[in-house]
Amino acid sequence: MKKLLSLLRKVIFSFFILYGFNMIASDFNIIIPINVITISLVSFLGFPALFSLVLLFVLVY
Repeated sequence: MKKLLSLLRKVIFSFFILYGFNMIASDFNIIIPINVITISLVSFLGFPALFSLVLLFVLVY
């Protein structure tokens, strides 16, 4: 039960990280979609995953 609660906390925190980043970076037209893949990446890998998603977005578009 403790692990499930920890995982749920990480998922909710990663959702808020992505939402906050999208609010800040919307002026620069950098929007990372909030879906299952991005939330799972950020919840398991943390901020380096967010930075690599931004880098991937900048390189592709």
